Amino acid sequence: MNERAQLLLSIADDELILGWRDSEWTGIAPTLEEDVAFSSIAQNEIGHARALYELAAQELGTDSDALAFDRDPGEYRCAPLVELHLLDWAHTIARRYLYEEADRVRINALMHSDDAELAGLAAKIDREETYHRMHAELWAARLAAEPRFRSAVEELWPFALGVLEQELRPDLAQRVGLDVVAAHERGEHTPELAELWNVMTEVRRSIPGAQW
Repeated sequence: MNERAQLLLSIADDELILGWRDSEWTGIAPTLEEDVAFSSIAQNEIGHARALYELAAQELGTDSDALAFDRDPGEYRCAPLVELHLLDWAHTIARRYLYEEADRVRINALMHSDDAELAGLAAKIDREETYHRMHAELWAARLAAEPRFRSAVEELWPFALGVLEQELRPDLAQRVGLDVVAAHERGEHTPELAELWNVMTEVRRSIPGAQW
């Protein structure tokens, strides 16, 4: 697999898996407004994943659905941060805040890429991420004085660093106000990924080869 396809899959897998994790709050978020917000964010993230999978599929001679659902869990390239099954609001908002800051750094780098097609898609995604960032920033500001939130940010910080290549991590650290530490790197999958994969692919696996 060439370097471009690996990059596309890494970002697409992040967006897909985080979209699924965000969708798990639909119906159980602390307010009706957050039910709607997390559902909308999840849908956007999965839409971004689809666009990235379509570019990768051109490289790999397949299609976006096959890349999203037909690989084994160990073949996914997502960062451990997005795999975690977080069951409390403080950790969920901490992840959303840290992921959006990491994604901002990553998208900015992609927009300056020599790959015109990828740079164009990154610019489109960047515009659509404006609401996501605003949502994360408002919640981070609201919870800034809460010890549970600060503790969650610190706990998830090594996972957040793993979203980015090493050369981009100092930019993220500066934005968040934390030091660069040893990261939980891509390839270090959590047990939660296999559990999510079983749910995420259950219908597609129920009738192999079906045209949906």
